[in-house]
Amino acid sequence: MKKLIVAIACLIAGVSAFGQERQWTEASDLTLIGKLFPDTPNPYHRIDTVKYKGFTPAENLQVRQSSGLAVCFVTDSPYIYVKTDYATPNNSVNITAISSRGYDLYIKKDGQWLWAGAGAPAWNKLDREVKIVLNMEEKEHECLMYLPTFSEENSILIGTKPGSKIAPADAPFRHKVGLFGSSYMHGASTSRGGMAVPAQLTRMTGIQILSVACSGNSKLQPYYADALRDADVEAYIFDSFSNPDAAMINERLFPFIEKIRAKKPDTPIIFISSIYREKSNFDTVSRSTEEAKAHMADSLMKIAVKKYNDVYWVKSDASTPGHNHQVDGTHPDDYSYEVWAKSIRKPIVRILRKYGIK
Repeated sequence: MKKLIVAIACLIAGVSAFGQERQWTEASDLTLIGKLFPDTPNPYHRIDTVKYKGFTPAENLQVRQSSGLAVCFVTDSPYIYVKTDYATPNNSVNITAISSRGYDLYIKKDGQWLWAGAGAPAWNKLDREVKIVLNMEEKEHECLMYLPTFSEENSILIGTKPGSKIAPADAPFRHKVGLFGSSYMHGASTSRGGMAVPAQLTRMTGIQILSVACSGNSKLQPYYADALRDADVEAYIFDSFSNPDAAMINERLFPFIEKIRAKKPDTPIIFISSIYREKSNFDTVSRSTEEAKAHMADSLMKIAVKKYNDVYWVKSDASTPGHNHQVDGTHPDDYSYEVWAKSIRKPIVRILRKYGIK
């Protein structure tokens, strides 16, 4: 009880339970990037679920999760902490705590984003502050901090040294390209949020990818198209063939494209193929299902690129030597996600350049 009273008193006074003072800044008062819809009532949600209807309970939660969002700021503090008020924290089996409910910090050095620190609270201490980086030089640093991939937050406070500078940074990436995808794009099995494919592609290309990835639920649903087509974006990337089965792809692909096209007749749409799942090495049912999905997607996309203007088909590859870099037989580890991002980077950049997106 005495420890609890001390901790509460410290927080009220702006002093941590570890005996160090902090000044706290709400992340949404800085610069949030990666948001497809900038005007959600909760700044850390990706879609306004009051405005857009039709989502299942699981989908409704997923679009409220902050995957793909990052906060940009400058600070001369020697340390950075984070304290979170979670609405729905995540404790997944195949995702690290740092990715699912924690934070991943990059700092610009010599013109490049260099990893700086990461952290997440323990499951039984979710209300505790978490150190991200310590002992930095007290000079101005440009920071890019990725938010949790599979958690929903009410408030995110960034802790810095009292009296230090902390201010919004200019958005460091160009353009706005919307993405709708599966657990792969959501960040499943990543060790940190910055290793999800949309985050990696953004840093690789300098083009801002605005992600609405929903694990297990990127199935060409018409109600997702209703929301996506309202987004203020210059292009779309869709990872749409990882979750639906072959019959669903056959039924939904063209109506999905046509729903987007009805409102965005000239916006380029890039579909990317799914990847090989290592669990198909010996699971014959999985192999048959995945082969049927891949064949259906490839067959229909060859028609789609001729049937519709400004629709493109890009093949993905996340395979690594030895086929030894998937965490659970479905989801890549960080290295395999990097392989995937690199496999689609050049064709996507080449397509986007046709539309002045570079």
